Amino acid sequence: MSKKDFNCQPFLSGRSLRLEPLTQGHFEEMLDAASDPKIWEGHPSTDRFKRAVFEPYFASLLSSGKALAVIDVQQEKVIGGSSYYTPPDHCDSIAIGFTFLVRAHWGGGSNRELKRLMVEHAFKLYDRVFFHIAPTNIRSQKATLKLGAVHLYDAELNLSNAVKLWKCYALTRAQWQNP
Repeated sequence: MSKKDFNCQPFLSGRSLRLEPLTQGHFEEMLDAASDPKIWEGHPSTDRFKRAVFEPYFASLLSSGKALAVIDVQQEKVIGGSSYYTPPDHCDSIAIGFTFLVRAHWGGGSNRELKRLMVEHAFKLYDRVFFHIAPTNIRSQKATLKLGAVHLYDAELNLSNAVKLWKCYALTRAQWQNP
């Protein structure tokens, strides 16, 4: 299988989460999950909890063909989202980002399970996974370090229609298998 054949929208299942390709049918549940202002405090778009701001964000995720809805299997409810994308400064690589979860799933195993599912899927084809995090998003930086990822550098990159400063992390297959 070549990297161009990588499935950025797989169906992935874990113990408590299911990831499935994002569709228009996820919009209302995704908006509901995203409606908490505290979720977006560390993100570059701090007002993404507002419908008028979330709608174009959702549309861009949907049109990327690389976004996933995160579903709590016990509640059968969308609790967030995440996406694969190609890092602009490592075009032969894969990155995971644009991730959010409802606060009820912070601090437990949900982020780890979500990232485990996505990282292990990526490692079927790639040797390294990148994460780009806003300098103000300390919570995501700490969570990414807990996965075993390493901060490599800071760079101004265009990840979502604007050039901004990002903290760039990477996780290799070896780091993942030998934490």
